[in-house]
Amino acid sequence: MMTQAMKQHGAFSWNELMTDDVAGAKSFYSELLGWKLTDMESSCGSYTMAKADDTEVAGIMATPAEAKGVPPCWGAYVTVKDVDAMPAQVEKLGGKVLAPPQDIPEVGRFTVIQDPQGAVLMLITYSEQN
Repeated sequence: MMTQAMKQHGAFSWNELMTDDVAGAKSFYSELLGWKLTDMESSCGSYTMAKADDTEVAGIMATPAEAKGVPPCWGAYVTVKDVDAMPAQVEKLGGKVLAPPQDIPEVGRFTVIQDPQGAVLMLITYSEQN
């Protein structure tokens, strides 16, 4: 289900927890926030969708091999019109591209950037099918 934030350039549109203890995180957040959790398979392996009432609000996933050593963290995604145009703009403004634009099957394309102050953020362009 595509939300308005997933269509609006510059809007925060998704949150995702990357952790080495998915079971512990699921237990903690479902108890703390009352989230309804649904497990599914994705391109990154097992993925848990979290819902507040009937609205999908976040995802929980195991830390992927390419992020080994990164401590458990929440990541935020911001919608952009053209994710493939972002790396040049990020670098022009003094930021770094930590992961080049790549596909998330049936979701869209994303890139991981770091601003000049060191904060990390994901930028995403969603597929029209969502």
